[in-house]
Formats: sequence, C-alpha cells, structure tokens
Amino acid sequence: MFTERTSVGLDVHARSVFAAAIDSDTGELFQSRLTPSPEHILTWVQDLPGPVAVAYEAGPTGFGLYRTLL
Repeated sequence: MFTERTSVGLDVHARSVFAAAIDSDTGELFQSRLTPSPEHILTWVQDLPGPVAVAYEAGPTGFGLYRTLL
C-alpha cells in the first residue's frame, strides 16, 4: 500500500522537464513543462498535496535533481 498521497513522474532533459502528477485521494491530475532548474522543479513539487513520491527517467540530467529533491 502506498503511503504517499501524490505520485509524480518527471521526464528530465537538458533544456526542459515534463512533469505529471496524480493525487490518489481526488484523482486530480497535474501537468507542467518546467525549466531544468532544480529549484523550479522543487517549488512545483512542494506545491502538490503531500506526502509526495517522485520518480524520474534515470540519466545524467537527473542526478543533481535527485540530490535536490531528497
């Protein structure tokens, strides 16, 4: 069983990040195209209903983001 309320998926690229999330309580979907700035992504994630679980496409552009989101 999940303990997170919102599940987030990030498609991370050097010039942009596509983000999608679903609130498991309400079924509401959130989508956004973000800049690759970790601070921008963190702000978007923090505005979602928590607790939040995040997954991203593994690759060299996501490693710094992972450390920021910890």
